[in-house]
Amino acid sequence: MKSVRILLAHAIDYAGLFPPAGLAMDAAVRNYEAYREGPDSWALGRFVAPLARAGETGLPSEMMSVVESGRETAGATVYLEKPTELVGARAKIRTGGLTADLFPSPEALADFLVQCAERKLAFKATAGLHHAVRGVYKLTYEPDSACATMHGFLNVLLAACLAWYDGSPAQVRATLEETHAAAFRFDDAGVAWHGHRLSNAQLAAAREEFIVSFGSCSFEEPLQELRKLELL
Repeated sequence: MKSVRILLAHAIDYAGLFPPAGLAMDAAVRNYEAYREGPDSWALGRFVAPLARAGETGLPSEMMSVVESGRETAGATVYLEKPTELVGARAKIRTGGLTADLFPSPEALADFLVQCAERKLAFKATAGLHHAVRGVYKLTYEPDSACATMHGFLNVLLAACLAWYDGSPAQVRATLEETHAAAFRFDDAGVAWHGHRLSNAQLAAAREEFIVSFGSCSFEEPLQELRKLELL
């Protein structure tokens, strides 16, 4: 559907070097190059690499998001984790990890999104957004992996859009807490949920002005979930 493609256009930064994927550099770069040439390239963002290994990728700087000690740079753009302390930078939030305690609560994530929207700070999300809709999932790809409640990337992106268009903290939180994919009704003109509706033009503006991207160690998994939900 057109609205899904607008919401996800170049939104998925590929972090194949990082857990739980943890690929070698050559394998991760090969994957990224294949994704760039593949049918889903419309959704592909930047290649995420540690600063110390950025020179190993062979990729131009405009295709990379470089990470160092909890701080990220994309070209000359700096991303920091506390919106109230940002001056001349953008914001980022860690939305998960390999243990349950690394996933922020809906309240904390809603507060971050509302603060960023109020300050007109563009943001990106890192880690934990492998799944389309909030639910209980395995933390790693191991058969005996522990499970935890994870945020959905559709929840986060739409909650951010709602915050951008002056949704209340309670409305933003409710969007983050939704666990039923059917609650998000996409069509070729926009998306509706919880009594809210945003047009394609509004989604495009929110992506252009506010929502930079989200990192995922798998580029294919988020798209596979959208296909299972018949959104692609």
